Amino acid sequence: MSRATLRRIGVFALTGVILLVWAFPVLWALLTSFKTERDVLAYPAVWWFTPTLDNYREVISGRSSIAANLLSSFWVSSATTVLTMLFAVPAAYALARLRFPARRASGFYVLVTQMLPPVGLIIPYYLVLQKIGGLDTYSGLTAIYLTFSLPFAIWLMVSYFEDIPFEMEEAALLDRAGRLRTLWYVILPQVSGGIAVTTIFVFLNAWNEFLFAVVLGGNTVRPVTVAMFNFISVEQTQWARLAAGAMLAMAPVLIIGLAAQRHIVKGLTVGAVKGGGRR
Repeated sequence: MSRATLRRIGVFALTGVILLVWAFPVLWALLTSFKTERDVLAYPAVWWFTPTLDNYREVISGRSSIAANLLSSFWVSSATTVLTMLFAVPAAYALARLRFPARRASGFYVLVTQMLPPVGLIIPYYLVLQKIGGLDTYSGLTAIYLTFSLPFAIWLMVSYFEDIPFEMEEAALLDRAGRLRTLWYVILPQVSGGIAVTTIFVFLNAWNEFLFAVVLGGNTVRPVTVAMFNFISVEQTQWARLAAGAMLAMAPVLIIGLAAQRHIVKGLTVGAVKGGGRR
């Protein structure tokens, strides 16, 4: 057996172990979601059991339903994604392609905002929203999500815009296309993969966010990440229902990830090699 074959087998084995370690908690939660509470708490662990859908019925349409919370997460995440991309695309384009006095300072500011610990912003955000009546509202929570999703999207997309050769843009400008027409017809089609992967990441980050949602939300706006705590109490944790709710909460994330897998890989590799178009 050649050395290359052994190396390939070693890489596959290591990859398999890593995937197994990553997938084990998900698979364990999936099995738990089909168990009764008695089977969940059994010791030693029960591997062979009669599956039940009672947990899913309870979290979908029962007294512990999280259907409304899934809808809240969808609206907040969708609004955050749309507004983020609406502002992030022109901002990233300006930082990457235009020359203006505050360009370097603006780029540094965007980078610094990524370093701020979210827990340090909770109290200021709470006080501001309390003053303007934005607590427990979709608009208030969406505005807060924009404060961390917008810098992330700009920082991620700048590299994609920088990889586009300046000659393409200059040719369009010489043809009197105008800055906006050049951006729409020339630049954006070249960075469509980067825009797609940024959109997906922004949506997933908003969907999975917990800290701001639990403090700044309430009874009206209660995302699914916060609603999961309904199954945890001092007396008892309803592990089976919690697992079923977790599976439902992860379902949109998994569907989006699988459906957009090609765009994610393409978008992540667009900026891997820097071209000679930068100046």
